[in-house]
Amino acid sequence: MKEKVKQFVEKNSFQTFIIALIIFNSITIGMETSDYIMNSFGRTLLLIDKIILSIFVIEILLKLYAYGFGFFRSGWNVFDFSIVAIALLPASGALAVLRSLRIFRSLRLIKNLPRLRFIVESLLLSLPSIGWIFVLLTLVFYVFSVIGTKLFAASFPQWFGTLWASMFSLFQIMTLEGWADIARGVNEKYPFSNVFFISFILIASYTTLNIFIAIVVNTMSEIQQKISKQEVEKIEEVIQDENEELRNDIRNLKEQIIKMEKKLANKSNSQ
Repeated sequence: MKEKVKQFVEKNSFQTFIIALIIFNSITIGMETSDYIMNSFGRTLLLIDKIILSIFVIEILLKLYAYGFGFFRSGWNVFDFSIVAIALLPASGALAVLRSLRIFRSLRLIKNLPRLRFIVESLLLSLPSIGWIFVLLTLVFYVFSVIGTKLFAASFPQWFGTLWASMFSLFQIMTLEGWADIARGVNEKYPFSNVFFISFILIASYTTLNIFIAIVVNTMSEIQQKISKQEVEKIEEVIQDENEELRNDIRNLKEQIIKMEKKLANKSNSQ
């Protein structure tokens, strides 16, 4: 029975149905943000939400029955279970804010769509290297903040009056949001400040961003290579198994031929 349930929940048609349900549920939850729609179809939307949640609960229960405690060995299954469990919490009184967390159900698409799951797994595996980028960026911020405070604090205290003010201004510059106003204002009194701002933007914005992209792409390439190797190893195992079966068949066939030859020899001798 468990095997049949397992085959059912792993069917492509069942997975497609769940994906369609997640997308539909995400749309209905978004519609609930409209007062006009809620006044007109509020009860219907809430009923639809309860029906969809019930289907999600049934899906989780079927998987728990099919896989047992092995269900929780997969991080993605734990992710699914957590999202559905949050949706079951009472959303009234002090916990009313939990109703807004229902939109997290749309994140289940990450688990159900292999390509999205591949990208997220790549990002997660890139975190250790990305952490070192953060360390590098923090060091760059600190160096340029100290320089900016020393050079421009007296004339522009609103931007570079303190170390923290300098860091905030540099963060704004790094995002390329309104940085030209700061740069032009400082450049009017300090013409050499162009070197400071251009150097910071090149290092903090462009170089760091490119390194970040390179790390993620490299991680994705490594994962793809591992997947390819695993597929090749599986194919080789299948070929080896088939070769072994073929050898056994040939060995059995030879033994049968030898037995037949002995029988024929015995018959000819007896005659």
